Amino acid sequence: MRTQAGMATPAATAAYAAAFPQFAASGHFRKLRCGAPLTISSLGLGTYLGQADDATDDAYAMAAAAALAGGINLLDTAINYRHQRSERALGRALRAGGTPRERVVVCSKAGYVPGGELANYMRLGLIRPGELAAGVHCMAPVYLAHQLERSLENLGLEALDVYYLHNPETQQAELSREEFYRRLRAAFELLEKQAAQGRIGAYGVATWSGLRVPPDANDYLDLNRMVALAREVAGEGHRFRFVQLPYNLAMPEAYTLLNQTVEKPPYVSSLNAAFRLGVNVIASASLMNGRLQALPEEVRAHLRQFLPPAASDAELALQFVRSTGGVAAGLVGMAQAAHVACNLRAAAVPPAPPAQLGRLLQS
Repeated sequence: MRTQAGMATPAATAAYAAAFPQFAASGHFRKLRCGAPLTISSLGLGTYLGQADDATDDAYAMAAAAALAGGINLLDTAINYRHQRSERALGRALRAGGTPRERVVVCSKAGYVPGGELANYMRLGLIRPGELAAGVHCMAPVYLAHQLERSLENLGLEALDVYYLHNPETQQAELSREEFYRRLRAAFELLEKQAAQGRIGAYGVATWSGLRVPPDANDYLDLNRMVALAREVAGEGHRFRFVQLPYNLAMPEAYTLLNQTVEKPPYVSSLNAAFRLGVNVIASASLMNGRLQALPEEVRAHLRQFLPPAASDAELALQFVRSTGGVAAGLVGMAQAAHVACNLRAAAVPPAPPAQLGRLLQS
């Protein structure tokens, strides 16, 4: 397997954007405001769903190739997606050679144990008794280091641009808050070392519920405290620069729920806190795993004024996500090349005004 050196660079990702002048006026390409000033597409290719079979592998590889050729340079996966097959499918697309490695922002995640590997990992001592939560989740440094190595091998890369701790809130149900943040700090120490060695460009947390629940919930994640841990480990030059969380028309809590503090109360939204703390936000589940393709008429009428009359409900839902201030990009599962073409239609239209989105969410 040929290994590709390097990672995304500001100059190369800007050159990628410049190669697609049809998106110049639509806000499709954005420069990250925190960490390295990479230019990324407002939509990213997700690889979560699908069967663990050769046909789905082939479809994802073709979809990723179509995305890179069509104006999407943000690719997202995780080692446990489809039993490591999603990473390997992306690796095939990256090795096809159509787009230089430095123009592509590649992200993966670790935390969940890939299917069929638990007994072997326990035998090897990668996971020790007491480190496993919910029977499926581990974020011990030795384990994370192993998972990063395996992800790089699956993808055929020497480095990842973003590496996420995958749903760390899974650990909280079985730990005290102090023990949870002690484990999180140890994970951050490992990730800062990997960044210093040039194996990852930045890191973060990819959550499902942790940033969308009230502060007294068992699975609540305190973004300010996480940034403080990163500062303790590596100072102001820390690489904790990303969070990924669900955000869509049916799950707007990142915008609407005031559950985070930055310096002291009052509470602010997760999007507001991330902006003030120097963390980029990537929205996952932009179409709620394909379920936002039949919108209520009042929502459809509100959004349709910002897209051509023939736009589908899926395009309207994507326009909502990519128009929200503070969201750098929205991830969309694209298991077929045809999905890529449909989603890029939304990316060709300028974002809706923030005030209009605010009125929609408050209605």
